[in-house]
Amino acid sequence: MVVLSKIYTKTGDAGETSLGNGARVAKHALRVQAYGTVDETNATLGLARQHAGAEMDAALARISNDLFDLGADLCTPDMHLDDTLPYTPLRMIAPQVARLESEIDAMNARLTPLRSFILPGGTALAAHLHLCRTVCRRAERLVVELATMEVVNPEAVKYLNRLSDWFFVAGRIANDDGAADVLWVPGLTREG
Repeated sequence: MVVLSKIYTKTGDAGETSLGNGARVAKHALRVQAYGTVDETNATLGLARQHAGAEMDAALARISNDLFDLGADLCTPDMHLDDTLPYTPLRMIAPQVARLESEIDAMNARLTPLRSFILPGGTALAAHLHLCRTVCRRAERLVVELATMEVVNPEAVKYLNRLSDWFFVAGRIANDDGAADVLWVPGLTREG
């Protein structure tokens, strides 16, 4: 259980923070950037929820909770040492990825296949979901980079990869099941 009785601790005033295993690292460390960008994804999702109907909001609420799970996973390094910690670290698991895949398939079944790339826009919800998608992709790039240097739970990488796809398809759903998608017109402004 988390108890936050005091919000500021002054322990980060020198530019360091604590990881889930107690190790102190620089606030600009790649691992901190990775889970910080997951947190940023979650904040953009909170904005999207302000425009979502009940069904979409429920799905976004589940994802928001997953993103906290993902942050907890990423802030606790050394997966091979999990048994030496005084607690069981929270790790992303395959069923969380599978749920996203199932939801993507269900949403995509409602859509006409794309014949063009789409631009972020249309409804406010769609625009916010595209922002979620791009921040999620940045988080994914950072986690993939981190995985080249340290052990990272492979399900964490898979989750971010599927989630950005989920945001893309959900953005189309938010655009009247794709009818209000804003299509890219190659070279549109090149001619007078």
